[in-house]
Amino acid sequence: MKKVTVSQPSGTPHTVPGSSTRSTKASNQGDARFRTAVHPVVKFRMRIIAGDLIAVGPGKVALLEAIGRTGSITAAAKTLGMSYRRAWTLLDTVNRSLREPAVHSAKGGKRGGGSALTEAGRQLIELYRQIETTAASACKSDIKRLVGMLAR
Repeated sequence: MKKVTVSQPSGTPHTVPGSSTRSTKASNQGDARFRTAVHPVVKFRMRIIAGDLIAVGPGKVALLEAIGRTGSITAAAKTLGMSYRRAWTLLDTVNRSLREPAVHSAKGGKRGGGSALTEAGRQLIELYRQIETTAASACKSDIKRLVGMLAR
């Protein structure tokens, strides 16, 4: 049986229950560019779209998690390899999309500013990651069947 991995909130892969841990080698079938590596990774990329905006999505949730770890938009952006401006734009979209802001920021000064998740921000992360986990669990047999269709 093929090993199936679903990406988890921390980015750490998670093996779908009931799948094998045996490595999969690419076969001689098909184009080598499309063969699977050691084992496939399944990622859920849920987005909530409100009008023309992506109100909540994987990049915004990752940014919120990074702000929670670092206490800074600048530091969070650096850990994610994005510019401060991009991070600020994503955060502004999230904050404007929610009833309550996900992050509160203090302006810089002698000691610098800082950012912290609000209760709404913590709840958003928790709910988003719980939905990912629930979806992966609910779809595990279909995921295994789909992955089984991949060239080996």
